[in-house]
Amino acid sequence: MKELVQRTWIGLEIAVVEARNKSLVGLKGKVVDESKEMLTVQTATGEKKVVKEQARFQVHDQGKQFLVDGKLLVGRPEERIKKRFGR
Repeated sequence: MKELVQRTWIGLEIAVVEARNKSLVGLKGKVVDESKEMLTVQTATGEKKVVKEQARFQVHDQGKQFLVDGKLLVGRPEERIKKRFGR
């Protein structure tokens, strides 16, 4: 899971399972852009922006599903590589 948090999320299929903005819960799609605080997700109805810190994501990667707290994703991908996470 550490590797998943540290890498860029562009290209991953995600679903929002919890969010401060309840209208985002259930949002599914592919991440097309990532900034320090936001993920841009391509959905069937267009692009939607999700604040990382305010959501929890279900991520599909290499045939597995993970539940990731968006607070772990705050920061640019190149900065997250340097962060240390608990085992």
